[in-house]
Amino acid sequence: MKRILALLATCATVLGLTTLASPQAAAATGCKVDYTITNQWQGGFQAGVKITNLGAPVTGWSLKFALPDTGQKLVQGWNATWSQSGSTVTAASVDWNRTLTTGAVADLGFTGSFTGANPKPTAFTLNGVHCTGSVGGEEPPPDPDPGPGNGTPVSINGQLHVCGVNLCNQYNRPIQLRGMSTHGIQWFSKCYNNASLDALATNWKSDLFRVAMYVQEGGYETDPAGFTSRVNSLVDMAEARGMYAMIDFHTLTPGDPNYNLERAKTFFKSVATRNADKKNVIYEIANEPNGVSWAAIKSYAEQVIPVIRAADPDAVVIVGTRGWSSLGVSDGSNETEIVNNPVKATNIMYAFHFYAASHKDNYRATVSRAASQLPLFVTEFGTVTYTGGGAVDRESTTAWLDLLDRLKIGYANWTYSDANEGSASFKPGTCNGTDYSSSGVLTESGALMKSRISTPDSFPTS
Repeated sequence: MKRILALLATCATVLGLTTLASPQAAAATGCKVDYTITNQWQGGFQAGVKITNLGAPVTGWSLKFALPDTGQKLVQGWNATWSQSGSTVTAASVDWNRTLTTGAVADLGFTGSFTGANPKPTAFTLNGVHCTGSVGGEEPPPDPDPGPGNGTPVSINGQLHVCGVNLCNQYNRPIQLRGMSTHGIQWFSKCYNNASLDALATNWKSDLFRVAMYVQEGGYETDPAGFTSRVNSLVDMAEARGMYAMIDFHTLTPGDPNYNLERAKTFFKSVATRNADKKNVIYEIANEPNGVSWAAIKSYAEQVIPVIRAADPDAVVIVGTRGWSSLGVSDGSNETEIVNNPVKATNIMYAFHFYAASHKDNYRATVSRAASQLPLFVTEFGTVTYTGGGAVDRESTTAWLDLLDRLKIGYANWTYSDANEGSASFKPGTCNGTDYSSSGVLTESGALMKSRISTPDSFPTS
């Protein structure tokens, strides 16, 4: 959804604390709902909805509330199945937040359109019983006119494309995107909510949010419709905050991407059709091919890319490379096999992955050499060993990031999660709270990456 920068003067500030139900009803349900207008623009708004379960565990829930103005309409939502009938909006639980234990929180959100007064719901019910809560949110000040140094990454750079060996913006100038990758969304879905994405966009000043959707290991193959919906929701959340979203078809085991060829065609047809009008989407079609030849990877890419192009002809597509996306180095090869036999498609880039404590000078030499011949994007890297664990190698990480900065090669760090491993940005348990940026919740890796990503971007506009 393209954000209209001019704010409608009649969008009144929504402030204050409103009791939404009687104390008796609240005690019966043991739930609280907080509704906040997080953004608004001419004819539209974005709202966050936080459900806190204060009572016994709940499995399967349905939240309802009324928008009093019939001119107000639900447009799209995330982290629930959303619908509207008349003025009543319903958000139903999805697989990953179906069960709310005592004290658990579900963070939802949606965008809507309106005419007349600013939306202000009158009541919330959870499974038919009223909850306590609040309605809040303050009209934000107008954004500055996007220009050099102002605006969001997407508002400045617009639709991206490949020019030569670089990723270029709407002004046909080379740029570098810097950001973070999720961990597997089947395991760490609770880490990706309104608070964490607000922190990533505002405090971390990230340009990019990579959505790692595993295909196996409890991922897409277990629930294609559910995982497709979850990916689309995260794309919307990134878009609402002006970040680029990289949709990662996270194939790892088995390593031959052709094993998932039909799944890939189905998935990418769906997400490309649904997101074709967005300017913030990048498609990564095979995470880490391994144990397979470059010819097999190339064949896979040349069958999947046309499926994307049929729906979304303009978006950048990133192709995984041999040896866990090492340009073949981890298999004893190098970039020449790609240079001599490139994928037959336009507007594509090639993935490179590294883990700083394991992959050092010979890998950096390959990237330095290959970058003059191939458009590269580091779609995943870690500050630790290739296992995702161990100590942070600050020296090697700094050498890598300095090299990528010089070459204007974009990157996404693994991972924006509270996994119990060295690569995680957050200490275990962080995703149970709302703080995703202070020194108290960051690991050594997280603090290092936040310091690099939050430095000012250089996005040329002329």
